Amino acid sequence: MKVFTMGVHVLDVLVRPVQEIPEGQGATLVEDIRMTAAGTAGGTALTLAKLGAQVHSAGAVGSDPTGDMLVRLLEQAGVGTEFLVRRTDTATSASVLPIRPNGDRPSLHLLGANITYGLDDVPWDALAEATHLHLGGPELIGVDVAARILSFAKEHGVVTSVDLLAPGVLGGFEQIEAALPHIDHLLPNEDQVLGFTGESDLLTAARKLLGAGAGVVAVTRGGDGALVVTADGAEPVPAFVVDVVDTTGCGDAFSAGYLRGVSLGRTPGDAAVLGSAAAALVAQGLGSDHGDFDLAAADEFAATRKPRQ
Repeated sequence: MKVFTMGVHVLDVLVRPVQEIPEGQGATLVEDIRMTAAGTAGGTALTLAKLGAQVHSAGAVGSDPTGDMLVRLLEQAGVGTEFLVRRTDTATSASVLPIRPNGDRPSLHLLGANITYGLDDVPWDALAEATHLHLGGPELIGVDVAARILSFAKEHGVVTSVDLLAPGVLGGFEQIEAALPHIDHLLPNEDQVLGFTGESDLLTAARKLLGAGAGVVAVTRGGDGALVVTADGAEPVPAFVVDVVDTTGCGDAFSAGYLRGVSLGRTPGDAAVLGSAAAALVAQGLGSDHGDFDLAAADEFAATRKPRQ
């Protein structure tokens, strides 16, 4: 599997645990502060590399210390960074995440260079030689740009997948509609499916996305697992029972596990089981890069751990 993870790259600064922000000039002690690569492209790249894929990231980051750190963290994880473009006039995207004791993660986010990525930045020849393209956050670069990139990939036999970034409440169907016919696997969360389609029923919403051209819609539902919807029907896939430390990067880990399963010829349902296992492994520690596991370990986890009922 030779995969491009293209789109949103973020440097996360995670602080845990945070019950509340001290007032005024107050201070409080915490147990851990970490920095990790993240984002719908960057975070997915980390777990794909663990699962044995050959991964190259493509996107825009700043020519600043934040960007230097982000690139270094990706490279340390085995991700190719030669197709990341460095902006001199825009900061690298970053988030500060005060992690609550129950694993919830409010965010203070700097949008940064991600929105500047365009068609002139795409490494077209290298993309044509990939087996898979995962485009994270297409709504940030515009649906027309996203559709052009995805259609090019499809024309060259590349399997395409997309994960959304914006919360469902900020979504609209026009932000993704033109790209849908070029997407083999759409991997949003439940809130995004409902918000972007304007529907109130999840299955109806997923079928609307299929009707507009998406090949498979695999919807993440947090602790309720995932719902995989194809033209042949819908298949629920449970999450696994784990002690959750931090949910940062779990959606990206699901995408990575799902896509690795697809690359191995697994059915969408079985691929989603691997995705749920990867998400569960990441959720047990702090940050998108948590967990020292590989494909064999993730498969063993899925085979031996208890799913949520």
